Amino acid sequence: MPRNPGMTDEAIINMYKSGMSFKEMQPIIGLSDRAIRNVLYKHEIPMNREQYSGQPRKNKVNEDFFKVWTHEMAWVLGLFVTDGHVNKQYHSIYFSQKDERILKLIAKYMEADYVLAPIGSTRSTPTLIVNSKKIKMDLEALGIVANKSLTVPFPNIPGEFLSSFVRGVIDGDGWVGKEGYQMHITSGSLDFTEGLLAVFHSWGLKTKITFIKGQTGNIIYRLWVNGKNELPKLAKIIYNMQLSMTFMSIKECI
Repeated sequence: MPRNPGMTDEAIINMYKSGMSFKEMQPIIGLSDRAIRNVLYKHEIPMNREQYSGQPRKNKVNEDFFKVWTHEMAWVLGLFVTDGHVNKQYHSIYFSQKDERILKLIAKYMEADYVLAPIGSTRSTPTLIVNSKKIKMDLEALGIVANKSLTVPFPNIPGEFLSSFVRGVIDGDGWVGKEGYQMHITSGSLDFTEGLLAVFHSWGLKTKITFIKGQTGNIIYRLWVNGKNELPKLAKIIYNMQLSMTFMSIKECI
């Protein structure tokens, strides 16, 4: 069985060291688990029984992170709702961001090992891996499950932390026009979009929902905030909080 393009021994080793199981690695590499094991044997890489049996290696993380509401937790949750992924088969979650500084800050807040999934033909965006059954269960309790993009609800968030959550959502999937008069957030979930709409209305913002049909045929919803005075009003709400220190803290992670 030939390897997929770009799957060198080094790439395979890095993928294994990132915590991926053999079952996760097989379709990316294009080799059987025995062939993968032989590559690791050849380079004398110690193997973890859980990874070989199909379970990802457990990494360091604060497993109570999503149990206690803080501004940092709410911000990370907002990012995860927009740019995160729950593995359906394994007890793993993933954060994807083009800007690695954000991933490093997430890892810092979650007290997690900074483990990135290997870049390859099926993944071009830096992706932070967090392996934890408890964290996956806590996210499920908030309504965030595998294949969440079309069904994720708007979580029940204490009012004190709403602004930090919304900031995470905007940081994860917000778009702002060059002139600074328009902003929209994109989601495949009508439930989530309507929940966010209600929050924006409660803040006195002029906002509306539009929708388009995506390439896969699913409806994509966009929540807009328009107006010269509306965006500064929103910025004041989401930045004039404890989490306004977030991107100052990013410098510490570089």
